[in-house]
Amino acid sequence: MHPYWPYPFWIAHRGAGRQAPENTLAALRLGLALGWRGFEVDAKISADGVPFLLHDTTLERTTTERGRASDRMWAELQTLDAGGWHHSEHAFEPIPSLAQALDLVWAHGASLNIEIKPTPGDETATGRAVAELAQAHWLAAQDQAQSSGRPGPSAPILSSFQTQSLQAAREAAPALPRAHLFHQVPAHGPELALDLGCCACVVHHESLDAAMVQALAQGGLKVWAYTVNELEAAQRLAAWGVDGLITDAVQFFDPRLNPRDDPQRRLHLLPPQGPAHPEKAGS
Repeated sequence: MHPYWPYPFWIAHRGAGRQAPENTLAALRLGLALGWRGFEVDAKISADGVPFLLHDTTLERTTTERGRASDRMWAELQTLDAGGWHHSEHAFEPIPSLAQALDLVWAHGASLNIEIKPTPGDETATGRAVAELAQAHWLAAQDQAQSSGRPGPSAPILSSFQTQSLQAAREAAPALPRAHLFHQVPAHGPELALDLGCCACVVHHESLDAAMVQALAQGGLKVWAYTVNELEAAQRLAAWGVDGLITDAVQFFDPRLNPRDDPQRRLHLLPPQGPAHPEKAGS
């Protein structure tokens, strides 16, 4: 278990929600520029085992190519245009490696929730590879920070819907915290999460209620809710005592506000931002 919890309340979904091409360094840079210090990204592995950022099994929604991403070598994947689908200003934005994403986030003192998103059939291999890379990168960053006399980055959290991936991650990188993702928490969900050594559950917000949040907390589990884009839902979940909200609405919510430090659990919207470029499609 990991009782220490250094993570912010607000987590930007896939880097910057729908304001930039998801799971790219451009999205992370925009989120950072807007003041966000907690990020969620999706990671899978290439044919030669390199962890990189991508949500879908196939390439067609967010790149100019088609077919299964995991069938391609990393040398090819990193040359694909992963930004032009969103807006012409992001044309030729590349698919980033997980290592690149970690370096960028940590350089700004932010934290990363890495969702292990395996191609079907690659659950164990993906969990292992993502965890090994994340742990090695984190330990190296800790050593570098210690030698320069500054605080090191927060450990990345490894999350997944896939039990096999979480088990492989636990075996490969026991020092890293893990979270079990649920569309809806089953009766055995808390026990399953604890058996996998998880410190948190990440749950679809529409399936949560106050009793479930309390039950998970009493079981020793932190609770994050996804994907929360409406103020009313955010206020309700904060009042129930969740530990974090994952959102696409990075241009609306104020990431500086931590309702855990506010006895009245107040949430506020940011002043209107300039025009954004909405994504064409997504899930």
